[in-house]
Amino acid sequence: MACTLTAATACGDSKRSDKPSATPTVSAPVTHTSKPTPTNNADQTKTQLIELYKAYWAQMEKAYAKGSVEGTGLSEYAAGLALVAAEKDMASQYKAGNLIIGNVTVGNPTVMKIDLDRKVPSASISSCLDVSQWKVIDRDTKKEVDLPKERLLKYVITTVVERWPEGWRVIKDEPQDKAC
Repeated sequence: MACTLTAATACGDSKRSDKPSATPTVSAPVTHTSKPTPTNNADQTKTQLIELYKAYWAQMEKAYAKGSVEGTGLSEYAAGLALVAAEKDMASQYKAGNLIIGNVTVGNPTVMKIDLDRKVPSASISSCLDVSQWKVIDRDTKKEVDLPKERLLKYVITTVVERWPEGWRVIKDEPQDKAC
């Protein structure tokens, strides 16, 4: 997540799309009367993964605003390295006296690769993360912190998800340091 914040505080279009819902949910699989084919099973899974990914960023938004993952639903959407990195980044920002408020927009999330036949099924998602509405504020004074003008505000991010016993979880986020 440190990379995410670095990218957030390091592109530049503020046009918004696909605002995460305030109360994200992950839909249950669609029930079909006919036997699912591998294609429609993968399509259903892709839809679920996109919903999960948007809900993950809605929880990240809450965590940054609090300066902690405590009391958010982030652990329902993230695990492993992604959850540990988020916890560390929140603690670092909080220790620095900063909170990050505002909205994150996940633009054009696309499942790039999916492998449902592995022992631990996985997929990768690419999207355009728009953090132009995020504001870094001083926790005590509530004043906005000055940031470099040339920082990326809208950038490509690649995410890896895996199906754990509890369900699909984001396990890794990798900002690509590339404007979108």
